[in-house]
Amino acid sequence: MNPVEFLTSHEPFSRLSEDQRARLENAIEVTFSAGGTRVLERATPGNEHVFVVRKGTVRLEIEGREIDELAPGECFGFSSILTETAPEFDVIAAQDTLLYRIPAAEFRWLCDASEPFSHFFRAGVAERLKRATSDETIASGIDFAMPIGRLAQRAPVFVDRDTTVGAAARTMREQRISSVLIEGAPRGILTDRDLRGRVLAEGRGPETPVAAVMSQPLRSLSADAPLIEALLFVLSERIHHLPLERDGQIVGLVTHGDLLRHQVRSPAFLLKRFERRAGLEDISGYTSEIHSTVAALASSGVRAIEIGRVVAALNDGLTRSLIQRAEEALGPPPCPYAWIVFGSEGRREQLLITDQDNALAYAEASERAQRYFGRLGELVVQGLLDASFPPCRGGFMATQWNHPVAEWETRFASWVEKPDAHALMGVANLFDFRAIHGDLDLEPLERLITSGGRNKLFLAHLTRASIGVRPPIGLFHRVRQDRDGIDLKATGLLPIIGLARVLALEGQSRERSTLARLDAARRSGVLSEEGAETLDESFRFLFRLRLDRQLRALRAGETPTNRVRLEEIDALSARHLKEAFLYVRQMQQAVAQRFRIDVMS
Repeated sequence: MNPVEFLTSHEPFSRLSEDQRARLENAIEVTFSAGGTRVLERATPGNEHVFVVRKGTVRLEIEGREIDELAPGECFGFSSILTETAPEFDVIAAQDTLLYRIPAAEFRWLCDASEPFSHFFRAGVAERLKRATSDETIASGIDFAMPIGRLAQRAPVFVDRDTTVGAAARTMREQRISSVLIEGAPRGILTDRDLRGRVLAEGRGPETPVAAVMSQPLRSLSADAPLIEALLFVLSERIHHLPLERDGQIVGLVTHGDLLRHQVRSPAFLLKRFERRAGLEDISGYTSEIHSTVAALASSGVRAIEIGRVVAALNDGLTRSLIQRAEEALGPPPCPYAWIVFGSEGRREQLLITDQDNALAYAEASERAQRYFGRLGELVVQGLLDASFPPCRGGFMATQWNHPVAEWETRFASWVEKPDAHALMGVANLFDFRAIHGDLDLEPLERLITSGGRNKLFLAHLTRASIGVRPPIGLFHRVRQDRDGIDLKATGLLPIIGLARVLALEGQSRERSTLARLDAARRSGVLSEEGAETLDESFRFLFRLRLDRQLRALRAGETPTNRVRLEEIDALSARHLKEAFLYVRQMQQAVAQRFRIDVMS
């Protein structure tokens, strides 16, 4: 393979045109460096070449400390040329090494001639990772980026607060609509469901004012919000009518039916199906439905992070339906309670593979409540098992984690006020909890967790628990894999999740999702702009790579896993994977140092 053929088989040289490749061919110089030879010297000006490793390896060092190792196809020397400064690293041949060398003038010419070529070198790690996921665009079918306002078929219909429900119902019949909006403060909405559930079922008469039975406050969304955001809003808020606003004014309304008509394989349709009692008679097909929905969303250009939120919303909906069916079998609950989810479900970061992470909290510490909620937990957990949700390997399910709220407060207080790294390693996912059903107030638990952000000892122990798993970077910064490949969740995503959890709590935020936590840490000043952006893009990249491999397994008729083999991904993705792992490792070390935790390099 001649030099140009070798270079153009690697990014970004593969993006050059034929004319640019011809120019490159005339400019390439071949050099040899014996093992131990210093190729570039840090802080010494005068570098006039970009180097590409052809055979062998080189080390990047700062004051004798190894920063990285570059293998064949990787470049160095370009930063000093682009910034017109001295090299940032000492570059040393780790073994006898063959290098291709491009003069600075020719390198600058190529950068001017090719924007993709130039961007590759000028972009930082975060930007390159962001670019790696930028092809998650609209591939076919539904445009999930389109403004939701385009689906609004007509102007909304308003009535006054003192209008009777009888008059409102006649207006709905005459206008052939399923809801009317209520003017005043606060604004509200009256739907056909409200007429059935709050008027007829409660024995109220037609003279009842709409203000007494309307749904309030009005939950609305910008008419300019993308379709995918509207879909997520409808799923998470469990509403069937979505008012759209612009400049503070309601300008349209989209119904659940509008979303169903717009999407052939709609997540909203799947949720609607399992909300019906008939849909629960055979839930063994739920997993395959989720797989089909995820595949359709992915092929339609929805980003992996947003798909994770859709899946979590669907799982929430299924769980709520199972809880409601259990209540019908057991009778009314004896006291207020909350069904809690945590882990990836709590963070709304679910994909194709997930086990159960759930718990129950209830207000009354009595034998009656214990029996009722013990049975409720058994019925719902069994329903999730029937829907192919495997049991939690650590036993974190409502069949075991089923306690009065006072006991939950005692447990959380012990974890926060008397922290132990080993204990926190087992329960850290519980700090991601959110209630998806029930009316028990869990604010005391929220306050306890938030108080942990002011407890340096707690944060230190939580950090120690969070960095127990580290990215698989081995000798010379090579990405390690075992015979089954690399577990992207365990060694890539979970370390970022752990960092985000600690940093958000330190910034006094109770955000749940990893990306929201990173942003909250940035806004509070706990995390730098660069750190937040790079961890954000690393998480997005790893999340998407995991989904891609799972979907590929499904298409091949195989069982999806969290693993990927390096030989199964392209060279650029492998490079991004290494960059993400290295940065996460660096951030783990930085946070550990901040809390004075000793970690092995």
